[in-house]
Amino acid sequence: MSFQRPGTGFTPAVPCSDEVGGLACALADADPVEIIATALRTVGPGQLCLVSSFGTESAVLLAYAAQVDRSIPVIFLDTGWLFEETLAYRDTLQAQLGLTDVRSIQPDAERVAALDAGRELWFSDPDTCCRIRKVEPLARALDGFDGWLNGRKRYQGGLRASIPVVERDRARLKFNPLANLDRVGVEAAHKAFALPDHPLVAKGFTSVGCMPCTSRAAAGEDSRAGRWRGKGKTECGIHTLLSTV
Repeated sequence: MSFQRPGTGFTPAVPCSDEVGGLACALADADPVEIIATALRTVGPGQLCLVSSFGTESAVLLAYAAQVDRSIPVIFLDTGWLFEETLAYRDTLQAQLGLTDVRSIQPDAERVAALDAGRELWFSDPDTCCRIRKVEPLARALDGFDGWLNGRKRYQGGLRASIPVVERDRARLKFNPLANLDRVGVEAAHKAFALPDHPLVAKGFTSVGCMPCTSRAAAGEDSRAGRWRGKGKTECGIHTLLSTV
């Protein structure tokens, strides 16, 4: 399928002189398949994984990755607070795309019991809730991998507005294959791949995470406006805190 890049003239503010910056600059205009294929060659088979929430905009990255190699390990964080529809969507996409290595990982049970025995931590301290249910389990899951793929896009705004195609995540390389796509491009790819929608899209959810911290976004709101509504929080931490774990 053809690649549609937004006509924004965006140029990532990364130096081209070092190894990571040079790779980011070389891939600045690349399509997602080229970025994923380059990531696989650079990092090596068995050393690259894809992290997916199987949320409302997850399918496109998974489809592009399946075009390159269906055996790329896919890390899925089953936090214990996910919608049943998300778990079903994971199974649907795994079967449709022929993904052969989807790994569902859970938080450490003792850690959750110690800090959230009453399952109300999401209300009083959502940052810690995300840390023990997402950030820490992912840090453990990424051990042994030298690079990972994720589905962030610049059009999602906030801290994502200026992400490069490749960046350093401590000792690992972190690839953002969809960074160059705008919403129209993502929707076009979704249609071209004949991907099913997340079941909650039909119910008005534009971005889906854990049940307690997900609500519908109103017409005209940012697609992620329904995440952690009223909490002054826009990220779970896997893209902002992972390197500190």
